[in-house]
Amino acid sequence: MTDITPFANRLGKNIKHLMKWAKRNNIEAWRIYDRDIPQFPFAVDVYGDKIHLQEYDTGWLMQPEEYEAWLGEVLEAIGFVTGFTPEHIHLKRRERQKGVQQYEKTGKVGEDFVVCEHGRKFWVNLDKYLDTGLFLDHRNTRKKVGETAAGKRFLNLFSYTGSFTVYAATGSAVSSETVDLSNTYLDWARRNFELNGMDTAQHQIVRADVFQYLQAAAEEGKKFDLIVMDPPSFSNSKKMLDILDIQRDQLKLIQGAMNLLSSDGLLYFSNNLRSFVLDEAVGERFAVKDISKQSVPDDFRNKKIHQCWEIRHK
Repeated sequence: MTDITPFANRLGKNIKHLMKWAKRNNIEAWRIYDRDIPQFPFAVDVYGDKIHLQEYDTGWLMQPEEYEAWLGEVLEAIGFVTGFTPEHIHLKRRERQKGVQQYEKTGKVGEDFVVCEHGRKFWVNLDKYLDTGLFLDHRNTRKKVGETAAGKRFLNLFSYTGSFTVYAATGSAVSSETVDLSNTYLDWARRNFELNGMDTAQHQIVRADVFQYLQAAAEEGKKFDLIVMDPPSFSNSKKMLDILDIQRDQLKLIQGAMNLLSSDGLLYFSNNLRSFVLDEAVGERFAVKDISKQSVPDDFRNKKIHQCWEIRHK
C-alpha cells in the first residue's frame, strides 16, 4: 500500500497558500492539487463548498480490493485536510479521451449550483458530464477579455457554456455572438447569461458548425473586434459535416476567424492538444504572440494544460 502521508502533506501545504490567494482574487473555483506527486495521479478542485476530484488513468494495474482501499485513503486524506465532508467530494475517473467523449454524460444527474469568479457567476455541475461547465485553466484569459472588451464587438467560437462571453458582456462589450453546435451547452450559456443579467438582444446565441458559421459570417460581411476560439483537439460529432482535427484544421479555422476580425482587432486562439504545433503559415500571414505562460493560472502546476496565442493582422 502506498504511504498516503506525502499526498496529505502536499495537499495541506497547497491549500494553506492557495486559499488566501483565491479569497484575495475573488475566486470560488480553483485547483488545490494538480498531479503534484506521480503516485497520486489526481486533480483536486474546489468549487464553492464542494470538491471535484478527478483520477487520471495511468494504466497501472492494482487488485480491486487494493485499489478500493487506496482510493478510500485518498478520499479520507482530502476530507481530513480540507474539512469537506465525504458527500461534498465528487469523484470522477478520467480515461484518455477521444473526440466528442469529453462532452458526454456520465450517467449521473448531479446538482447544478453557482460559483463566482472575479464578480461573475456561473452554473456548474460536478457529476453530470466529464467536464463541469467551467474550464478553470482559462480563468486568466477570461479576465483579460473582461478587461479589454469595453465598446467592442465580441465573438466566441466553440463557446461551450459561454463563460468568455459573460466576461465580455460584463466588461461592456457592445454586442456578442456565442457559437456552438451543442444545444445542451448553448442552453447552459443562456442560463449563465441570465445569471449575470445580460441583455440577450445584444448578446446572441448561435447554434452552428463553426466551419459553416465562419463562411456564412464572412459572406454577410460581419466584423468583430475581439474573438476567442478554443476548439476541442478532435471532434467526430454526428452534427458536424466533417471530423475536426485541430492540428490539421488550424489554418482553415484561424484564417476563417481572421477574415471576421477588424483591422486592429485581436484573436485569442487556444487548444489543449499536448502535441499541438502552430502552423508556420499562421506566423507568415499574421502577427502572432505565444501567451501560454501568462494564460495558465497560478493554481495549475501543469503549465502545459493548454496553449494560447494572441493573433493580430500584420
